[in-house]
Amino acid sequence: MLIGIDASRAVTAYPTGTEIYSLRLTEALLALESAFRFRLYFRTPPPKGLKDLKAEMRVIPFPRMWTHVRLSWEMAFHPPDVLFVPAHVLPVFHPRVSLVTVHDLGYLEYPRAHPWRQRLYLDLSTRWNARAAAHILADSEATKSDLVTRYSTPPGRITVAYPGRDESLTRERDLDRIEAVKSRYGITGDYFLYLGTLQPRKNLARIITAFAALGLGIQQRDISLVLAGKRGWLYDDLFTLVRRSGLEKRVMFPGYIAEGDKAALLSGAVAFVFPSLYEGFGLPVLEAQACGCPVITSTATSLPEVAGDAALLVDPYDIDAIANGMERVADDPGLREALIERGLINTRRFSWRRCAQAVLSAVEQSMRSVV
Repeated sequence: MLIGIDASRAVTAYPTGTEIYSLRLTEALLALESAFRFRLYFRTPPPKGLKDLKAEMRVIPFPRMWTHVRLSWEMAFHPPDVLFVPAHVLPVFHPRVSLVTVHDLGYLEYPRAHPWRQRLYLDLSTRWNARAAAHILADSEATKSDLVTRYSTPPGRITVAYPGRDESLTRERDLDRIEAVKSRYGITGDYFLYLGTLQPRKNLARIITAFAALGLGIQQRDISLVLAGKRGWLYDDLFTLVRRSGLEKRVMFPGYIAEGDKAALLSGAVAFVFPSLYEGFGLPVLEAQACGCPVITSTATSLPEVAGDAALLVDPYDIDAIANGMERVADDPGLREALIERGLINTRRFSWRRCAQAVLSAVEQSMRSVV
């Protein structure tokens, strides 16, 4: 039995979350012992690491509309038994047993985050995926619920397959290393940390307002707030809010954090503050937990199911609740240690191997359902 995988998104020069998902899941699928054979479809030649995988490689260049023209042609005339699309959209022509991953429906919750043409394309392509795929993989129960609610997708056609995490990201215990990384980004003393793109759905304005409202005891300790990551849309509003709040010396924007520095920065923080308004999965929560950093996160969307019992959950729309959570973690060493211990345990639930096994189980279920 031959499974074809659209691996075109696994070889991009500057991968985002979905591209990393495509690469790591493809690697994990090929590493499993199974009766399936695999064929990977690329738009451009894959790098050496992927060439070494035990799979047939098909490089099929095409200048525009690669999925719906070139990959469709391939599916029409040389189809595999099963097609899996981990990070994009099903081609117009595809095998009866075709599976696709839907990562989130954030464009519906936050339409202003996308130009209208992109928003229209995301809506149409996700509707097409929901209708045409024999089976859908969702990153979380929250995304599954969104598919059922927004696109009337039958729940029985959706399998939740939690993504894995970067297992090389672990707690940094070398205090000198932590201090060196802090110094590189101009951070001194204790700090609350947010790490991710600076954009409205991450709820950063409320984090800043909550930080400004912290009790006198916390403020006298001179704890800073570090909002790290590349600038997204409407980030200028955050700088204006910081100035109006008189927090220029206590709120820092160090910019993009190198991958090699992430573990040290997370390991050294008082807490990771992530009360996001919408997440299809919430990988930053797992990254913080893996680095021994207490997590304060949101009761919204997928975050409670990802965080488990290993985070302090707050209403993301309640500034007082966010501030209270920050004070509790900063003032209570016992709570901090409990969150750290439970967080390290929680991360064990997530691996690319488990994700790959869930995908193959969905493939087998789909094959039985179309017979």
